[in-house]
Amino acid sequence: MSGPERITLAMTGASGAQYGLRLLDCLVREDREVHFLISKAAQLVMSTETDVVLPAKPQAMQAFLTEYTGAADGQIRVYGKEDWMSPVASGSGAPAAMVVVPCSTGTLSAIATGACNNLIERAADVTLKERRQLILVPREAPLSTIHLENMLKLSQMGAVILPAAPGFYHQPQTLDDLVDFVVARILNLLNIPQDMLPRWGEHHFGVDD
Repeated sequence: MSGPERITLAMTGASGAQYGLRLLDCLVREDREVHFLISKAAQLVMSTETDVVLPAKPQAMQAFLTEYTGAADGQIRVYGKEDWMSPVASGSGAPAAMVVVPCSTGTLSAIATGACNNLIERAADVTLKERRQLILVPREAPLSTIHLENMLKLSQMGAVILPAAPGFYHQPQTLDDLVDFVVARILNLLNIPQDMLPRWGEHHFGVDD
């Protein structure tokens, strides 16, 4: 198996719930153990942008997502925002990689300053301090100087900033194709196999020689 076996996936209150749900589905299909965190704002955005309405309680949410993705029992583990005893809250138990998708600019700021006011922020802080892989997928436009400074600061700490900005050279035909473009880039960074988007140069995209 290439890439990390366990991954923390967090969703926060920026637009782009489809990216997080699609990534969760892909990680399940690749037999990864997913530690799932979601903010209240992200749940509200999800109910606005998709037909998915998550239960409020972590245990019920875990059961729902397990059925929704077809995951094995225990493959998805959901933790509440103040579950400080969860594995993701400690360097000795946290997965080797964490993805925040979508990542709100508020969460971006909190991670950049080490706020740790909730489990998502603490999990990201642990990932940084342990020098593990942290991928942040912001979805905001335009970007203010504050946003850019926080992104630069996090990049200098070792985080990868991957804006939710799909390309068009693969000639997307549907909205799902645009979502898959971003998710495929995340999976490539995690070194997890994906067949949604060929790597550059593997296929001809219709550009004349």
